[in-house]
Formats: sequence, C-alpha cells, structure tokens
Amino acid sequence: MGSVGALLVLIVVAALVFDYINGFHDTANAIATVVSTRVLTPLQAILMAATLNFAGALIASNVAHTIAEGIIVTSVATETVVLAAVVGGIVWNLITWVYGIPSSSSHALIGGLIGAGAAAAGLDAVQWHGLVDKVLIPLVSSPIAGFIVGNLLMRLITRYFQNANPHRAGQTFRHLQRLSSATMAFAHGQNDAQKSMGVITLALFAHKLIKTPDVPVWVILACATAMALGTSAGGWRIIRTMGHRIMRMEPVNGFAAETSGAAVILTASYFGMPVSTTHVLAGSIFGVGTSKGLRTVRWTVAQRMVVAWVLTIPAAATIGGLTYGLLHLTGL
Repeated sequence: MGSVGALLVLIVVAALVFDYINGFHDTANAIATVVSTRVLTPLQAILMAATLNFAGALIASNVAHTIAEGIIVTSVATETVVLAAVVGGIVWNLITWVYGIPSSSSHALIGGLIGAGAAAAGLDAVQWHGLVDKVLIPLVSSPIAGFIVGNLLMRLITRYFQNANPHRAGQTFRHLQRLSSATMAFAHGQNDAQKSMGVITLALFAHKLIKTPDVPVWVILACATAMALGTSAGGWRIIRTMGHRIMRMEPVNGFAAETSGAAVILTASYFGMPVSTTHVLAGSIFGVGTSKGLRTVRWTVAQRMVVAWVLTIPAAATIGGLTYGLLHLTGL
C-alpha cells in the first residue's frame, strides 16, 4: 500500500507539473497577439493571463469529466497507466517547446492516455466512440471554425470601419484587444486546466479515494494555481511563432483573432470538448490574415504547425506506451 500511495502522490505531482508546463507552453498562444501588437507589455500580458487562467479554471469541469471518463475505460486506468499518460504528455510538450513548435498540450495528454491504456489492456481499453466525438472531430473542426469565424469577423470589421479615421480606429481596437486577450486567457483556463483535473480525478477514482469521477475542489484549486504559475514563467519561443511569423499583426487583427478563438474555445468547453488553444488561435489568425488575400500569411509556418499537430497524438501515445512498459518492468 505504501508504494501505491507513493505512486498516487507521484501522479498528482506529475499532473501539476504538466499543468505548469501547459501554462508556459499553451498560454503563450493566448497572449502572443496582444504582445506582438504592443498593446500590452510581456509582463502585463503574463500577469493578466495568469490571473484569468486561474479564474477560468474554477468555472466549469465539463472537459475534466471527458478526460476522466471518455478517453479510456475507467477500469483500466490504474495509477501506473495514469502516470505513464502524464509522462507522455510532458515529454512531448517539452520537445515541442524546445523547438518553438506550437503543438497541443491537450492532445499530448490525450495521446499519452491512449498509449498507456492500450499498452496496459490492448486497443479495447480505448473508448473509440468518445475519442472520435469528443477529441478527433473537434481536433479537425475547431481550427476550421476559428479560421471561418476569424475571416468573417475581419471582413465585417473592415467593411464597417473602412471610412473611419485610422488613428481613432486604431486606438479603439487597442482598447478592445485588451478585452479580447483577457477573454482568450479566461477561455484557455476554462478548457486547458481541466485536462490535469481529469487526470488527477481518474487516479483518485482508480485508487478508490472518491466514489464517483467528480472533480474535488482541492484538485480544481491546485490545477488552477499550477497553470497560473506556469503562465508567469512565459513561453517566448512559441509567442514569436504565433505572434510574428504567421502574419504582421495590428491591434485590429489581434482583436479579431482573439475574439474568434475565444468564442470557439468557450463553446467547446461548454460541450466538454478538450480542444487546443494552439490549433484554434492559429486557425483564427490564418482566417484573419486571409481576409486580405492568401499572400498575407506565411504558409510555410502553417505547414510546420500542421505536421506537429498530426504527430502529437501518435507521438505522445508512443511515449505513454513505452513509459507504461518501463514502469511495469520495474514492478510499479
């Protein structure tokens, strides 16, 4: 029992480390546009995002329920499986962070769960119906939705403000982008912090410390705090990719991209879909950019990002499966 208890503690710590890494990995995406347009300084943006990530994480737990119940069969989710899944997500996040590739922390964790669960009990351990409905369909549709909404919103703004005084319009959108970036940070906290909540809840349920896979209050507070601390660490490599390399950003572009991205993420959170801030915001930025023509954005960046997105779930699943095998060999 002592070793199992220690393993549970290790899972909680690893999940909080994942949330911390998620904070400086994915939250960089939430503040990239407002930093690149110089509406907020990096320090102001980080403090704002940390506060609103914390607030967003406290609001709902629909996504956490999906992670805890909808990816792998709960009877398979032993402490070893959950720990291997978190390690898979952490390792892939760090690899992509080192190279400045804006991949998805969300799908890294889900890939880790799939790989560890399959290594433990075969492919039947994966709830394929839930995986398709809650993960794979949103994986494809959420960046497309961001692209469409961002493109339409930018076209509407351009049409409505085409005769406006440029200086006055610019000042208006500088103020509006403060609001849109705050909304984006809140949306990120509401969706992304819940992944680790779901993992810890899954481990507690497997350990029979809770009777139902409902997220305890202390788990919500711990995960929200870990993400806020991670956000304060910053993720400058990824900020440069999202904020500068896709297109030249002005406050009006940042407002349109963040508003579109936040709308998609908040909708997904309501339906318990663990989408990626990275995917959605990138889709929104490309949508905003292409409203003025296809040559406005740098498509080579898009190709690199798509490769990372496609690789994330299989790569994290492989790492999760190998980690489970190593833990199993050690007797854990």
